[in-house]
Amino acid sequence: MDFSIITGNLEIYLQGLKNTLILVSISLVIGLVMAIPLAVLRTSASLVVQAPIRAFVYFFRGTPLLVQMFLVYYGLGQFDAMKESFLWPLFKEAYFCALFTFSLNTCAYTTEIIRGAIVATPHGEIEAARAAGMSTSLMLRRIVLPSAFRRALPAYSNEIIFMLHGSALASVITIIDITGAARIVNSRYYSPYEAFLTAAVFYMAITFTIVFLVRQLEKRWHQHLMPMEENSTEIEAPI
Repeated sequence: MDFSIITGNLEIYLQGLKNTLILVSISLVIGLVMAIPLAVLRTSASLVVQAPIRAFVYFFRGTPLLVQMFLVYYGLGQFDAMKESFLWPLFKEAYFCALFTFSLNTCAYTTEIIRGAIVATPHGEIEAARAAGMSTSLMLRRIVLPSAFRRALPAYSNEIIFMLHGSALASVITIIDITGAARIVNSRYYSPYEAFLTAAVFYMAITFTIVFLVRQLEKRWHQHLMPMEENSTEIEAPI
């Protein structure tokens, strides 16, 4: 293994690391902000409210992320109405297309994660909130959503990691992310082992960091559910 290839092109990998972190972070934030109201509406009893959200979720969960990216990056350009609209300066850029696709994709998955957590809210908590005279909106803000976020955190941590790994597809539309940097190094030196193993190390480092941070957040959010430590000291009876 030639380490000089890695050290000599470390700057390219750092640029790819920066682009990956920015792209994934912004996509996750946008997706989460969009998913919260959609998840609440998804629990509605009205089919009129549920139907469009369900169609959106099923489409983005039922099709590959790569196909979605191609539809946005290559597909929208064939419509003259899009080219003549004010949105074309954005959608003709590969970075924005990747950000747009990633945001919608993670929004669909996160919507289902939060919806499942909301549905799993103990009925006693809801009854207690109603007995206290809380309105529906106040109950959502103070009882249902905080409780749902705690239950959804383990599943959402997996979505964060899946989004990180899925971001490798951004390299196919000319974005220099971590995988894109590895492809550049491989094309220069014809050394796929060094190029892509270095990319794998970067992805593993980010993944382990995410897992550590999520575990710390779980300990903080679930601290009230942990059993109290039993006092190991024996109390002597008075003489």
